Amino acid sequence: MNFYFEAAKTLDRLDAKQGSIKGVIGSLPEKDRKRTSALVIETLKYKSTLAEVIKQSKLLTEERKLTSMNLALVLVHDLLLAKGIQAGDGPIKQAVLRHKTRLNGEFTKLKIKRGAKSNADLAQSHDERALRIPRYVRVNTLLWSTDEAAKAFVSRGYVDIDPFENPKGFKRDAHVPDLLLFNPSARLQDDELYKSGKIILQDKASCFPALVLAPPSSEHARVIDATSAPGNKTSHLSALMKGKGKLHAFERDRKRFSTLKMMLSKASCRNVEPINDDFLSVSPEDPRYAGVTHILLDPSCSGSGIVNRLDHLLETEEDDADDRQERLAKLAAFQLSMIKHAMKFPSAKRIVYSTCSMHATENEHVVREALRSEEAANSGFRLASRQDVLPQWPRRGLPQEMDDPEDADSVIRCSPGEDATNGFFVSCFVKETKSSGKKRSAESLENEPSDSKPKKKKKKRLPQPRSG
Repeated sequence: MNFYFEAAKTLDRLDAKQGSIKGVIGSLPEKDRKRTSALVIETLKYKSTLAEVIKQSKLLTEERKLTSMNLALVLVHDLLLAKGIQAGDGPIKQAVLRHKTRLNGEFTKLKIKRGAKSNADLAQSHDERALRIPRYVRVNTLLWSTDEAAKAFVSRGYVDIDPFENPKGFKRDAHVPDLLLFNPSARLQDDELYKSGKIILQDKASCFPALVLAPPSSEHARVIDATSAPGNKTSHLSALMKGKGKLHAFERDRKRFSTLKMMLSKASCRNVEPINDDFLSVSPEDPRYAGVTHILLDPSCSGSGIVNRLDHLLETEEDDADDRQERLAKLAAFQLSMIKHAMKFPSAKRIVYSTCSMHATENEHVVREALRSEEAANSGFRLASRQDVLPQWPRRGLPQEMDDPEDADSVIRCSPGEDATNGFFVSCFVKETKSSGKKRSAESLENEPSDSKPKKKKKKRLPQPRSG
C-alpha cells in the first residue's frame, strides 16, 4: 500500500498548491517517480468523475479506515480504470473491495448520465495550446556538438523538415542556439541520448534566462543559480560557461536537491557546486561568493504560464479569486526579496529574474518594485536595454504595468499558444558603470556651457500598484 499512500500524499501537496505537477513529482524518490507520476496524472484526469462515484457509493461514510479522500481516489481509480488495486490484502484494500459492486454501478450510471461512450470520454480534456508547442530538446554541449546531435537523430530516422508536417521531422530553433524542435508526439524519455545526458528536454522559454544572463566562460567566472532544482537551467548555465569557472547552485529542499545532484551528474556539469541551502540565508558578504558577478533567479511562482505539464488539471471552480490574489501577493513578496537580496552581492553586475507566470503581479510589478527599492538605488542596478535581452524576440512586457512604459521593451514575455512555448517572463538587471554613458559626473556637467546642461525634470508621481 505504500505506493498508494505516496500517490495520495502527492495529491495532498498539489491540493495545498505546494508547486506544479512536474515540480511536486520531481521531488519524489526516483525509483518510484515514474509509477507514481502516471497514477497521479491519470487520477487527476478523472478526479471529478471518481469523486462523484465515491460520494454516491458512500464509500468514505461507511468505511472509517478510509480517512483520506485522495487515498480513496487513487485506489478507486485503479479498481475501476486500471488492472485493479496493486497491493497485498490489508484492511484498507478490503474496505474498498467491499464496495466494488456499488462503485462499478455508480460508475456505469455516471457514464450514461454524461453520455460517455467510453471511459476516456469522462477524462478532463487537455489544454489545446499544448498541441501547438513542439517537443524541445536542448543539446548538452558539454558532451557533444549540435551538429553531432543532428546526425545522430538522422541516423534514428528523423528528417530535417517542419516537425508539424512530419512526426519524424526536426529543426534547429531560430532563437536559442543548440535547441532542436520535434513533433509534440516525440517520445524521447527512453532514448539513450536522454539517459546519457547528451540531450535535455527543456522548453524553449525556459532556455531564455540562462541565455540572457550570458555567464562568462573563463576560469575566473563566478556565477550563482539561486533556485536550481531540477537542474535544467543550471546545466544550461554550465554549458554556456563551457564547464569553466564556478557555478554555485542553491536548492533548499532536500529531496529536490537530490534530484538536482543526479541531473548535474548525468549532464557532466563539473564546474557546478550544488549547495543544499536557502539562497536568502546566504550572506552577500560571505567571502566564498565575493567574486560572483552573475546571478540567476527563477523562484517559485504560480506556474500560470505552463500549459504542457497538465497543470490545468489542478484548476477547479472552487478556486476563489480573492484567495488567488492573496497567493499571488505572497509569491510576489518572496520574489521581490530574492531580487533585493541578489542586488546586495558586492561584485554582482548582472541579475536575471524570470518566472513561468502570466500575471503582471509576479512579473512587471515585481520588476517595478525592485527598481524602486533602496537596494537598487544603493547598488546602481537598472534594467538592461532591449539590445541585451534577446532583441530579436518580438513579445515584450506590458507598458501599462511599468512606472516607465519604455521599460517594458527591456523585458521578455512568452505567450502559450501564440509563441510555440509555455508562458514565461524574463528580465535582466545590470549595474551602472561609469563607462555605460547612462550617468555623467557632476564635474563633467559643471564644465559644460550653461545652455547645454540638462534641465531638471519634474519628479513623476509613482502610480499605485495594480493587481495582476
